[in-house]
Amino acid sequence: MSNKEIYKRILNFTNLAENNNKIAPELYDKFGVKRGLRNKNGTGVLAGLTEIGNVSGYNMSDGEKIPAHGKLSYRGIDVQGIVDGFQIEGRFGFEETCYLLLFGSLPTKEELREFNEILGESRSLPDGFTEDMILKAPSKDIMNKLARSVLAMYSYDENPDSTNIDNMLRQCIQLIARFPILVAYAFQAKSHYYDDKSLYIHNTTTNLSTAENFLHMLRKDNKFSKSEAELLDLCLVLHAEHGGGNNSAFTTRVVSSSGTDTYSAIAAAIGSLKGPKHGGANNKVRQMMSNIKDNIKDWEDEKEIESYLTKILNKEANDNSGLIYGMGHAIYTLSDPRAVMLKKKAEQLAQEKDMMKEYKLYEIIEKLSPEVFAKVKGSSKEICANVDFYSGFVYSMLQIPPELYTPIFAIARIGGWCAHRIEEFYGANRIIRPAYRSITEYRQYKSISDR
Repeated sequence: MSNKEIYKRILNFTNLAENNNKIAPELYDKFGVKRGLRNKNGTGVLAGLTEIGNVSGYNMSDGEKIPAHGKLSYRGIDVQGIVDGFQIEGRFGFEETCYLLLFGSLPTKEELREFNEILGESRSLPDGFTEDMILKAPSKDIMNKLARSVLAMYSYDENPDSTNIDNMLRQCIQLIARFPILVAYAFQAKSHYYDDKSLYIHNTTTNLSTAENFLHMLRKDNKFSKSEAELLDLCLVLHAEHGGGNNSAFTTRVVSSSGTDTYSAIAAAIGSLKGPKHGGANNKVRQMMSNIKDNIKDWEDEKEIESYLTKILNKEANDNSGLIYGMGHAIYTLSDPRAVMLKKKAEQLAQEKDMMKEYKLYEIIEKLSPEVFAKVKGSSKEICANVDFYSGFVYSMLQIPPELYTPIFAIARIGGWCAHRIEEFYGANRIIRPAYRSITEYRQYKSISDR
């Protein structure tokens, strides 16, 4: 039976499935249940302890959120300090960041050199993997192909189930090293088999940084500029970790707490990040900006831009969702430190790429959106540009196709996921098992003849 035939036959059951799975919002208040593990003031329910990352965007006073400029720290070190540190020295920072997340301390020169060598040597995929697991089974969606590839690696691992720290670290480091290769090959396969383009499968390198190696494998001529690699490296650093409460990190911890293998836990995290409410948000920004550019005649006319943003919020423009994508965040209020740093670097590349007109449009939208939001919604809530607002623009300047935006997020976040997996195993070591309250009434079973 074809999918189309199955679809027709289940239409009769659609209303049953929809109506019998609705829960009235007021019942959450009645029973004191925090929907989405969120408190009424928008803060997250405390579900665990971590030393890996910390996200701060407000202060609390008498139960009220007081807006503040955002801060993000990895292992207690402000990410701004990390970025300043390696950029001043003209180094790439993603590998150093992964080391910090995994091991809890900054590496010495010798430790970083050895770690980089291990990462470089770990990039090669198992024999036959590229042909059998990627090229012979391409996918339209690269996140889907990435998750399947990670699960498949279980079969190529001689010791896949051991959760000893040494074995888990080996698996984690191999995954950090291999994610860019898996994404690059998955993209090439998708481009060839679904988009009818030439197939480019470049060999990986051992002596380039993660950002350089990815651009090397992505570009058909292997060429990239230093500024392009530096900007991609910054993106990877800023996306590497965001606390244990974000959906994909929490997924990693929940699945890891069951005692399962590394590949199963990381594949689950990829599935979480794939969602448009999480890692897919930067593509929503790109689509919105394309719509704005098509509908605004003068990109410098603030009144025209303000009028169109008002239409977006009133569900009269773009996708009629009523959302200005890339504006606002669950934690950050006055500023998202990742967006602040990315914006600065984006301006530099925009000047180099002669794309300042588009950059200025982003700036104007960032400036006007909070004002328009306050007018339309009648709200005093502080909103700021989040990292997704500028990341899509950055990737477009790097000539990276939109279907790679979320996979690049995964390339960055694998270091954070692995750190959370290890901490869950050795720091918490108890299966995560929250409770759900049943609100259905008990009823008697009816025989099939009486239904």
